[in-house]
Amino acid sequence: MGKDKTNRMVSTLPVKRMSETKKVEGIRIVKISDGTVIDHITAGHALQVLQILGITGKEDYIVTLAMNISSSKTGQKDIVKLEHRFLEDHEVARVALVAPDATLNLIEDGKVTKKTRIQLPDVIDNVIKCPNQRCVTNKEREPVTPKFQVVSKDPMSLKCHYCWTLVDETDIIAQFTESK
Repeated sequence: MGKDKTNRMVSTLPVKRMSETKKVEGIRIVKISDGTVIDHITAGHALQVLQILGITGKEDYIVTLAMNISSSKTGQKDIVKLEHRFLEDHEVARVALVAPDATLNLIEDGKVTKKTRIQLPDVIDNVIKCPNQRCVTNKEREPVTPKFQVVSKDPMSLKCHYCWTLVDETDIIAQFTESK
């Protein structure tokens, strides 16, 4: 320890600069024994995937999240691992809305038992709400569930089957990420 010009105590220990530290390469993610791996999520969208699935981190299973990992195909990607948790079909449809190019890997006994590319279906049925308050799907007395036709996958655009209201990716994500 020494003193500076204002007579304050200052450390005289050598300072390690960022250029002197080793750069760590590669992914450091532990393999899971059973569960689901959602890979090739567009970089920066992993948190939205968790929100869409309703995962808060308070569940009783391990959630591993990696963001902005290097990818030979896309440059960067995100990964979500859910140990001892398998997605149901309606959950996969939700994930497809924000990560249409992701892959879904089912892991059993430490091995990939099924690997599929998430596909955005041509019709989205009862997954999101129509933002048009006048739409028949938003009337309490009408037993009609929301149904959307995929107009475009990139950029994503959906059209309500009943009122023809167009919904884009921002609107879709907002429905899942708004405070409930």
